[in-house]
Amino acid sequence: MTPIAIEIAGLRKAFGHQVVLDGIDLAVPAGAIFALLGPNGAGKTTLIHILSTLVSPDAGTVRVAGHDVVADKTGVKRSISLTGQYAAVDEVLTADENLRMMGRLCGLSAASSRMRAMELLEQFDLVDVAHKRVKTFSGGMRRRLDLAISLVVKRPILFLDEPTTGLDTYSRRALWDIILQLAKEGITIFLTTQYLEEADRLADLIAVINGGKIVAQGTAKELKSRIGGDVLEVRNAKDEIDREIPTNGTIGEIKSVLDDLARTAPEGARLNIRRPSMDDVFVALTTKQKEESAS
Repeated sequence: MTPIAIEIAGLRKAFGHQVVLDGIDLAVPAGAIFALLGPNGAGKTTLIHILSTLVSPDAGTVRVAGHDVVADKTGVKRSISLTGQYAAVDEVLTADENLRMMGRLCGLSAASSRMRAMELLEQFDLVDVAHKRVKTFSGGMRRRLDLAISLVVKRPILFLDEPTTGLDTYSRRALWDIILQLAKEGITIFLTTQYLEEADRLADLIAVINGGKIVAQGTAKELKSRIGGDVLEVRNAKDEIDREIPTNGTIGEIKSVLDDLARTAPEGARLNIRRPSMDDVFVALTTKQKEESAS
């Protein structure tokens, strides 16, 4: 049986009258990449802050690497690394100096800090800019350095709070490769993201959070199966998406949809049929929750 790295039961957190987390239950297996997917304000960052002991829960139990986040904060901190939404690097120092400084702060000797810095510069493709000041770095380079800094001392669990926000496509995919490699080394990775493709590409398990509640969880395949059959994508004469219509895949329903489109689709429209994506899952789940909350 796979051990559990992170276990959350009945977690609640409010700031004043605003309930941010409303009864969260999650279990993350050791060695997995777990993605928490949700819109802005859904509670993703608050959950990361509780898991990393930066914020105390109001109710429920939370254990990280077997340590209670309230009763054993020191045990939790010794088991985790955290990379927040914004790169926490010293712009005046070089990449090498940032890494060696963190090594010393973590208790490594000068020689060990130097060796670890060299290893990480190579692993994160920063050797060519090792001795350049960070203020000259691009966003992608800063993000890679920030992640490297969090790994100066290896911990079994890594928290990544929206790690690729603001990065271009190339930088985002380069960081994905690094995250996948870290998982191969046995590190449990808990990441939050707004990017549906990111969760789909990286995660072994995904949970969708909306309005402080977990509205679904499972593998990407399991979540997509909840949509049903194929999605009919209607495009107008300019090849822009006019609408997307989930179906259960049966001939009867597809015929009904086509009959309706024959009357309502814009002139010159064409139809594509595709499998459900994480975008479809997210829209379906969050729309359903809004409807249930309003009823």
